[in-house]
Amino acid sequence: MVIRAIVADDQAIVRTGFVNLLATQDDIEVVGEAEDGVQAVRIAAERRPDLALLDIRMPHKNGIEAAREITKASRGATKALMLTTFGLDEYVYDALAAGASGFLLKDTTFPELLHAVRVVAEGNALLAPELTKRLIGEFVKQRSAPVPVRTVQELTAREVEVLTHIAQGLSNTEIATRLTITDHTVKTHINRLFTKMGLRDRAQAVILAYELGLVVPQGRRPTPPPRI
Repeated sequence: MVIRAIVADDQAIVRTGFVNLLATQDDIEVVGEAEDGVQAVRIAAERRPDLALLDIRMPHKNGIEAAREITKASRGATKALMLTTFGLDEYVYDALAAGASGFLLKDTTFPELLHAVRVVAEGNALLAPELTKRLIGEFVKQRSAPVPVRTVQELTAREVEVLTHIAQGLSNTEIATRLTITDHTVKTHINRLFTKMGLRDRAQAVILAYELGLVVPQGRRPTPPPRI
């Protein structure tokens, strides 16, 4: 399977560098380049790529707005992988909430870039769970507390455990080991909680877990699971 990707960055040198690196791989084909968010949205609509690699800070339409429009227009078929210069970019939380499936720092290594592209294109998220957790935790702590439409009472105790472990960056296999259940059972719980809570992927699951208080920044106590 060949991953069809577009790359959007207003810095020509950076954009060309990513394009050339991706082009060295037999399973990745770059089908378009954009120098701003407006072009990215248009090219994504025309080429229908599997993945859009988007710089967060772009003129005319930033990467967050582009990610939101691209993922919505494609009904999730095109995954968004964000690029940011700073490890604590103030827009990362909003990027994930807008539909992005993950993000990379621009100084990422070549192997990390390729791994991220392949992981996100497969429909997964959070290529660097520890970094994602730290960033989201920081932003949730700084933002005014949201009032989630969904509540933890909508989930079973086991689903709450699974959601919490997802937010902690555990893979399905690690969750299965932690809860002493099979991988298949983990997938079943994930499918059910995603359906109940209207989640698209693990990135949205992490955000929800923080907003529900299941996982919180250091120094705050998490909301205990409901008694079923």
